[in-house]
Amino acid sequence: MDFTTCTIIPRLLHFKKPAGTSRAILRTRQVYFIVMQNNQSGSDLAGWGEIAPLDGLSPEDEDFHQKLKNLAGKKLPAAKMLPLTQQYPSFRFGWEAAKADLKNGGKRIWFDQIPSPEGIEVPINGLIWMGTKDEMYVRIKEKLENGYPCLKLKIGGIDFDEEIDLLRFIRSQFSEQDLELRLDANGSFSKTNARERLLRLSEFGIHSIEQPIHANQWEEMARLCDENIIPIALDEELIGLKSKKEKENLLISIRPQYLIFKPSLIGGIAETHEYIELCKQTNTEWWITSALESNVGLNILTQLCYTLQVDKVQGLGTGKLFTNNIDSPLRESSGKVFIDNSTSWGSIQ
Repeated sequence: MDFTTCTIIPRLLHFKKPAGTSRAILRTRQVYFIVMQNNQSGSDLAGWGEIAPLDGLSPEDEDFHQKLKNLAGKKLPAAKMLPLTQQYPSFRFGWEAAKADLKNGGKRIWFDQIPSPEGIEVPINGLIWMGTKDEMYVRIKEKLENGYPCLKLKIGGIDFDEEIDLLRFIRSQFSEQDLELRLDANGSFSKTNARERLLRLSEFGIHSIEQPIHANQWEEMARLCDENIIPIALDEELIGLKSKKEKENLLISIRPQYLIFKPSLIGGIAETHEYIELCKQTNTEWWITSALESNVGLNILTQLCYTLQVDKVQGLGTGKLFTNNIDSPLRESSGKVFIDNSTSWGSIQ
């Protein structure tokens, strides 16, 4: 008989400052922690995972939040929750993590290859959120002063000419050799203006641009990738694909330069590994990006990147966005996140 139980703990995260994207201005973020225990031996060891659907982007249905809130605080047999892993990508990510952590002794070690989190270090980009030109200018200067070797700018939220001015400022300070620039358009370009905008942006030595046009326009996206004015990274395009065949069709039909994996949104750790194997077959490069998870999810993703022996800059958050985040050993300095074992985990209750 299986004595494994799961408990769902909701947490509404509050942004320190409103976070602007081309879709919305975010002030709060609803996530859920899943705590898995095996009660057969009376042990109080617990595995942690994070369920972090992103409203407006995740494929979860409208009832998902209510389903989890109805389960909140109840210690239920894990078998009763297992079907949710088939229905909801974000639940599967949390489930996989909680199960792995419990297996490894409830020590917040989510991968067998990691004997201890100490020494884990992953290079990351500095993320510049959308805002007014003046706000973005200040944020850019802060990141540059903090020594980030790569900046990622979310664009499409203000006047395009003002965004061009910001890029011109950055390049007046740092050359392409000294600073890598990545852009994320979040699908804000149209089919009629995408090519012209890519041409203007290409003057600034851009490493890549995420999702220049909306997802599900495969023919037009394939043309932009083929012309390769700026290397294109697919992000939202991956969300909702379920079968290996669908993923293969995406890579073969569009032939992007890069894929970006957000495990919370594409179905978890195993799904990410399946994508990586397909990328090897098609010579497609990739990196991993967080999706506004709490420190629980960020630690999981940092450990995942470490096990994958990444050498490319990843898109991981630093845990500094929220006023009520969980205390964790994750730290950030000069464009890297690392684990500081002198810091203890806080409570998820």
